[in-house]
Amino acid sequence: MDKLKKYEEAILDILREYAKIKYANIVGGNQLFVDREQHRYQVVTIGWDNNQFVHDCPMHFDIIDGKIWVQQNMTEWEVGEMLEERGVPKSDIVAGFLSPDLRPYTKYAVA
Repeated sequence: MDKLKKYEEAILDILREYAKIKYANIVGGNQLFVDREQHRYQVVTIGWDNNQFVHDCPMHFDIIDGKIWVQQNMTEWEVGEMLEERGVPKSDIVAGFLSPDLRPYTKYAVA
């Protein structure tokens, strides 16, 4: 399996698991959005919490220049570690939600 396919499967494995979560207070749920051509992957929560419309993106990943960019992680899940467990090296994981000035202080790639 080539690297891009392996990384896509690692991302989708995590997102599919998260998309299964049901919320007690939201009528609606999680939806998985996958753009294989542009290598963009998201879970979006859509529904109603009483009279309040909910539209959130708890997780968003991109594959850019052969690296997985974690663009959004509004969960308690350690997605970097989860990617490592699926065979992705730290050097190919970027915390895209952090400014470039802060990325050198993580255990992951800066870009």
